[in-house]
Amino acid sequence: MYQTTYHRPSSVDDAVALFKKGSDSKYLAGGHTLLPVMKQRLAAPSDVIDLAKIPALVGISVTADAVVIKAATTYYDIMTNADVKKAIPALVYLTSVLGDPQVRHRGTIGGSIANNDPAADYPAALVALNATVKTNKRSIAADDFFKGLFTTALEDGEIITEVSFPIPAKAAYSKMRHPASRFALTGVFVAKTKSGDVRVAATGASSNGVMRVPDIEKALKANWSAGAVDSVTISPNGMMADIHGSADYRANLVKVMAQRAVAEAG
Repeated sequence: MYQTTYHRPSSVDDAVALFKKGSDSKYLAGGHTLLPVMKQRLAAPSDVIDLAKIPALVGISVTADAVVIKAATTYYDIMTNADVKKAIPALVYLTSVLGDPQVRHRGTIGGSIANNDPAADYPAALVALNATVKTNKRSIAADDFFKGLFTTALEDGEIITEVSFPIPAKAAYSKMRHPASRFALTGVFVAKTKSGDVRVAATGASSNGVMRVPDIEKALKANWSAGAVDSVTISPNGMMADIHGSADYRANLVKVMAQRAVAEAG
């Protein structure tokens, strides 16, 4: 049996100070990753610092141009927020098909993107919507934030404070869910900006985590319709392959989910 010390700081500064004091500190958000690996003895942090009750990390604000979600805001609060549903309904839909009710009531957006699971939903939304991740130190564009499997641009001890999503002209998310885990076998988020630019991001497909899909972006920028993707071929190179789906299967899913998302976006 190992010993760990649990902390519940009241501010981001307090959390950072506690992190520096510990010999092997870990931040706790929703707990869906850290707690299971601790139970399996795959992690034994000296200090667990709970960020969930820090007031400055909870809340949602919506302006004419952006939806700003604080890092410790739960999926449930995002999913049930009328302002978010009006501004970016695709974000609410993505949240509604994420995990199960227990996960949605406890999980947080900050915890999801900091963990950067290759089959997580929110990384696709951040990349497709060209979101900005803000921390206690700096602002990081989504394209620069995700670095690979379970890897981000976060420095040791750095805390995500909020995510800012520009409001698109059109957006939608389509996901082929694993029937047991509810993670994405492949999920695709499509977004068309108010200036006419198109961004498409896929999760659950690439062996390197969330990815842009430039061939589909090019086709949709020329003609925003599901049919415009018919002639696009997605290479299986670099795609994940496991008992749930081959690389070829996932490559095809990227195309199919993109077409479904465009049809849903209208």
